[in-house]
Amino acid sequence: MKIESGEQEVSTASPVAKAPEIGDENERCGEAFVPPLNFAMVDNGVFRSGFPHSPNFSFLKSLGLRSVIYLCPEPYPEENKEFMRANGIRLFQFGIDGSQEPYVKIPEHTIREALRVVLDVRNHPLLIHCKRGKHRTGCLVGCLRRLQRWCLTSIFDEYQRFAAAKSRVSDQRFIEAFDISSFMNCPMSFSCSKR
Repeated sequence: MKIESGEQEVSTASPVAKAPEIGDENERCGEAFVPPLNFAMVDNGVFRSGFPHSPNFSFLKSLGLRSVIYLCPEPYPEENKEFMRANGIRLFQFGIDGSQEPYVKIPEHTIREALRVVLDVRNHPLLIHCKRGKHRTGCLVGCLRRLQRWCLTSIFDEYQRFAAAKSRVSDQRFIEAFDISSFMNCPMSFSCSKR
């Protein structure tokens, strides 16, 4: 916009600078930050996702992870192990079969062991993942939410947000029936747990 004032023209328009495109800074550094499928923050120092692949490594490195909980029985790929070694990340593998309903049997003792790793803040920041970040991860996070005293409606809403059309009634029944009494004396010092 220009305004004429007497003898000279005065321009009031500010110089137009090209807005930086999303990712420009990362591209200048030669890397892009791409989160894994179904990535989300669960709580302070606790994240969830589907299986991370090499394009996700820069993003994961930016989280400063100390630990990864892998909920599948298949061996962890060498490429992922090498990334973890190079970044000082510890792997906790709890092999839970990902079979389909109605024959899904979630091993309660395995979920308990994995929860103990999640609750130990010395393992944070921590990523919980399975293949797609839906069922096995959803069960573990759902049981954590029970410990955090979330109501079942909110737990199931979160579970369904990630599982979507593949939501399993058996997973939700497992979460609802999960006995949290053995965890009542465990310290939970991250955000949602403080009451």
